[in-house]
Amino acid sequence: MGDFPQFMKHPANRIAATHQATPGVEGYVFDGADGSQMAFWTCRETASSAPAVHEFDEYMLVVEGHYTLIVGEQRIAMAAGDEYLIPRGTWHAGEVLAGTRTIHAFGGHRADRAGA
Repeated sequence: MGDFPQFMKHPANRIAATHQATPGVEGYVFDGADGSQMAFWTCRETASSAPAVHEFDEYMLVVEGHYTLIVGEQRIAMAAGDEYLIPRGTWHAGEVLAGTRTIHAFGGHRADRAGA
């Protein structure tokens, strides 16, 4: 496909630049009734994300491209179809190639919208 469908990319759901951990990414967020969030990211350029830790679990799925998840000293190479559960309280970072698309589910509030 090369990109997420337009209905998933409504401008009202675009993630604020201040809530993007990786430069050169475009992201959109949706909220669950329980406070959880689902985010869809497309990386427009090869980049690295800053280390992060959350007070909630994070599930990620690579839809297209390549993502290297860094958990502690472990480097986990991920390609389309690979998934990983990052337990809450776990420091993690990533390296992503241009053109990579990922889906992330968070057990809590992770991202604010650009217009919020």
